[in-house]
Amino acid sequence: ADVGIGVRARASTAARTAADVALTGDDLTVLLEALAEGRALWRSVSDAVVILVGGNAGEIGFSVLGTLLSGDSPLGTRQLLLVNLLTDLFPAMAVAVTRPDDDGGRGGLGEGLNRAITARGVTTGIGATTAWLLGRYTPGTVRRTSTMALCGLVGTQLAQTLRGRRHSPLVVGTAVGSALALAAIVQTPGVSQFFGCTPLGPLAWAGVGAGVATGALAGSLPVLRSNPA
Repeated sequence: ADVGIGVRARASTAARTAADVALTGDDLTVLLEALAEGRALWRSVSDAVVILVGGNAGEIGFSVLGTLLSGDSPLGTRQLLLVNLLTDLFPAMAVAVTRPDDDGGRGGLGEGLNRAITARGVTTGIGATTAWLLGRYTPGTVRRTSTMALCGLVGTQLAQTLRGRRHSPLVVGTAVGSALALAAIVQTPGVSQFFGCTPLGPLAWAGVGAGVATGALAGSLPVLRSNPA
């Protein structure tokens, strides 16, 4: 689109009135600064959209697959609410208000944004499914398997968020805080049962770690690499 720019110090009254953008001074470099700020703002907002839409798509895909394989939903209602609290609310807000590490080569709506959403959804689903399968085929209760799936789902999403904003203290602090909050909830008797979970042992946590690592490895493949938030 064409944008008319008027410089107040030099332009006529008619030119200033017709201009889409009017500069109060003679320094034209402020236009470049404004463009950079606008691109950074859009990138932050689009990354937050990727977290919300892509993450939820991965959760839905995992829930559908788990239900097809086991005949029952792998996560309970309260567990899903916990997922949204720890992966959508605080991390997405932190990403939306911080400057991106780089422009990521992605701008505007379209293929780039769709690819990033797809990559996050697939990566999230792979990480959660791996943790759930490891819990399902190792000795333990159904609640233990569900808890491992919950931790794998949250951990995979937080790992992706950290990768996209690893230089932002706010995002790092929010992601680490969310991970610690999840561990505290899972390992605290009473609170854990309230959310439909059970405290996990070393073997179960190792399975969760394997699920998160598998998701991270899948996300690094060229077909899925999109520098997601």
